[in-house]
Order: sequence, then structure tokens, then C-alpha cells
Amino acid sequence: MKLGLALPTFGPDAHPEGILTVCRTAEETGYDSLWTGDRVLAPLVPGAPYPSGDGQMPRAYENHMDPLVALTFAASHTTRVHLGTSTLNGLWQPPLMLARSLTTLDLLSRGRLTVGLGLGWMPDEYTAVSVPWKGRGARLDETLQVLREYWANDVFSHEGPLFTIPETVVGLKPCRRPGPPLLLAAFTPRGLRRIGRRLDGWLPVALPLPRLLGMWDVVLKEAAEADRDPSALRMALRVNPELTDVRTDAARMPWAGTLGQYVDYARAAAEAGVHELFVDFGQTPATLSERVDLAGRFIEGVRRG
Repeated sequence: MKLGLALPTFGPDAHPEGILTVCRTAEETGYDSLWTGDRVLAPLVPGAPYPSGDGQMPRAYENHMDPLVALTFAASHTTRVHLGTSTLNGLWQPPLMLARSLTTLDLLSRGRLTVGLGLGWMPDEYTAVSVPWKGRGARLDETLQVLREYWANDVFSHEGPLFTIPETVVGLKPCRRPGPPLLLAAFTPRGLRRIGRRLDGWLPVALPLPRLLGMWDVVLKEAAEADRDPSALRMALRVNPELTDVRTDAARMPWAGTLGQYVDYARAAAEAGVHELFVDFGQTPATLSERVDLAGRFIEGVRRG
């Protein structure tokens, strides 16, 4: 199983030295990937509760970087690790502009990009970027279609319910053909079906493994029913640890526990067939130096197992 780290693109460590420090940590300690998230708004009173914990949006989100710009910066200071978005809200800009940005980043990183898409949870952000909250699934489907067409063709045009793109030459091509892998963060039956039938993989957040694997089985079944190869799909699992000083009851994992418990969870995930697991120590109140220490102890514990 591959292991990754979240870049500090939220909170007090979201600055050049913070990103450089985590980049160096990842490359020197053997991590396989670096990941960024996406926010455009931190409303004083969000229009919807945060979808985990006590429903309160993490204060770290009040300070947020552009995920693709941050990954481009990370790409220029790394040579080995892969770069992913967890998650990029793919509906906040026209799909043609998104295709250009993703292609550019994949090219500049020499093919190290994985695109993890999501629909977000907060209607306020859609209001702020003048994109309707209603109809997100249909907008995502058409966005995926544009991305695939852009990457696959030297000349293409698109006429859809939401977007019209006149016929154009596409000279810019990503390193990996036909394009970087497209993963989706989704948990509803419709979302899991979309992953199995249209995406390259799943981008879930940590859950008890039996529940997680049950949902993964749904994805694989949908892929098989669509005459796709289920073995070609991959799962990249995000872990947002809430670290405690003493071991928690098993029922609280993976939502809260000691570093050792999260190491055990990662080992169990590897044994269960999870392809990649990445951890965001920025969800803890740790300082940057403590974050680096936690990353070193975590990978050492998982690899030793």
C-alpha cells in the first residue's frame, strides 16, 4: 500500500516554508504522495453543518490556498512523489478551464498528478462562485465528459446541456495518456455507481474497514456490470486523525485514537487491499515541527509492520 501526506494548504502552516518542509519530509522519509484540499469560503455561519465530527467547520479552513497553485509549487520542489487533490471541487470553474489547468499541472509535474474530485458540502461556496447548488450530479457528468474529450482528441468540440465549446485544436497534452487518473469522493449509491462506471477510482475518508470495504464492493460490482475491469480501479483513503494521549475504545476508531492506533488501522487497511492511504496531520493542533515528527513515526510504524 502506498502512503501519502496532506500538504499544509490550510491553517497557520499554509505558507511557502510549510509546504517546502512537508515536501522534504515526504521525499526523504519514503512517502509516495502529497495531497491538497479545496476551499473558497469560510463563512461566519455556514449554510450547512460540516459533514463530520460535531458539525463545526475546522478553523484551519479560514486560511486556505488554491490547491492547484500549491501543487504546482510542490511539483517544482519534488522529483519523486505523486501529487493529488483531495478533493478538488471540479464544478467551480468551466470544464475547459479545468482541463487546461490539470493538463498543465500534469505536464509540469512530469505525469505525477492524480485528480481527486468532489462536490463539496457547503451551498455558500456555490453561491460565492455563481454556480448552482442544484444539479451538481449532472454538472459533474458533463465536466467529466469534457475532460475525457479534451485529453483524448487533437481536435474536439462539445455541445451539452450546460456547456458549449466550439471546435478547437488541442495541442497541449498531459504526460500520461489519455490523462491523469480521475478519482471521486462520494458515498451515496448514485455516487458509488458513478465511480464504478465512469471514474478511475474512489477517494473516501476513513471509516471502519468493514463499512468501507462494503462500499468498495458496490463500486467494483458497478464496474463489472458496465463491462469495465474492476481490478483497474484504485482506492485512495484519506485519514484525518484526531490524536489522543491514551488508547480509545475501538468503536471510536478511525475518528479518534493514539498514533499507534492509526498505525494499526493503516496496516489493517493494507491487508484489506486498500491501494493508498494518506494522512492529514494538519487536522490536529500540532505545530509544523510536530507534524514532521508525527509523519516520520507514522510511516516507520506502518512500514515496520
